[in-house]
Amino acid sequence: MSRVGRVERTTKETSVLVEIDLDGTGQVDVSTGVGFYDHMLDQLGRHGLFDLTVKTDGDLHIDTHHTIEDTALALGAAFRQALGDKTGIYRFGNCTVPLDEALAQVTVDLSGRPYLVHTEPENIAPMIGSYDTTMTRHILESFVAQAQIALHVHVPYGRNAHHIVECQFKALARALRYACERDQRAAGIIPSTKGAL
Repeated sequence: MSRVGRVERTTKETSVLVEIDLDGTGQVDVSTGVGFYDHMLDQLGRHGLFDLTVKTDGDLHIDTHHTIEDTALALGAAFRQALGDKTGIYRFGNCTVPLDEALAQVTVDLSGRPYLVHTEPENIAPMIGSYDTTMTRHILESFVAQAQIALHVHVPYGRNAHHIVECQFKALARALRYACERDQRAAGIIPSTKGAL
């Protein structure tokens, strides 16, 4: 059974297309106009083994905010769509990823209830190219709201802004991958005492 999501989102600020296959091989085709964000979405697809297409045209003449936010919203909605009724999945996933001096710890629950806990070192450099580093938390907030998942992301230490952000996306990719995996022992079962997620 295919686990594919496709979302088109168009506003006066952006036009976004996201397609995701949860059972892919990590094939990624991403273009948002924000180079570092593209790099992070590439990490998400490749390390999650999700086939991921993202095409965003946004009002970059203003700044990158709308482009980044609307892409994250569409990605979350596509991810939720692809999960379907969540029958037979593990539901929970976690991963710890180092990147040189930085470390990210991510835990996810595909619960149907959006909640984000996010911590990272203070005084992180404000920009990576055209990417505003304060947007990392907002990306996660937007993704969580639409995907309807509980997500805890903790970066206890790190110095380099690129490393601090990238290890978060890599750990998120792996945690989502593990949570989405099908549990052979739970075939046909929704992993909740409620009977629904």
